[in-house]
Amino acid sequence: MSVEIRRLSRDEFALVWPIFEAVIRDGKTYSYPTDLTCEQGCDIWFAPEKTPYVAMKDGEAVGTFYLRANQLGLGNHVANGGFMVSPHHAGKGYGSIMGACMVEEAKKAGYYAMQFNFVVEDNIRSKKIWQKLGFDIVGTVPDAFRHREKGMMAVHIMYKKL
Repeated sequence: MSVEIRRLSRDEFALVWPIFEAVIRDGKTYSYPTDLTCEQGCDIWFAPEKTPYVAMKDGEAVGTFYLRANQLGLGNHVANGGFMVSPHHAGKGYGSIMGACMVEEAKKAGYYAMQFNFVVEDNIRSKKIWQKLGFDIVGTVPDAFRHREKGMMAVHIMYKKL
């Protein structure tokens, strides 16, 4: 499967806004407010500490992610990221391709490890991707997410040494 993954520029956010909007409006995986505007979403995805990417297939954005340091200062050797696949393309393997790319980009950037702080417990696809890429669940925070349909739900912290 041929997918082009490249950095995303701020003026291209419209490419990924339909993905971003669908994911946050769904209210099942991200804690962002579900009524964000495109401009607010862009500000989040392009915060100064983040490096956003887009996955393109046949001229269409199929996913997006960003990479950043998990913490400032003495914790900046551990990478963190945000990750979204278009709901129209879920289950087609793009998430796995993007996840592997994210890990490689973190290695290239010199990170020692990578950590996801907020993987919603019933987000089975994401958990499978990260576990397939060697991430372990190192912690679980009960009732940390208000799932739009299921109410209070735990989130996992996932970690991998690079």
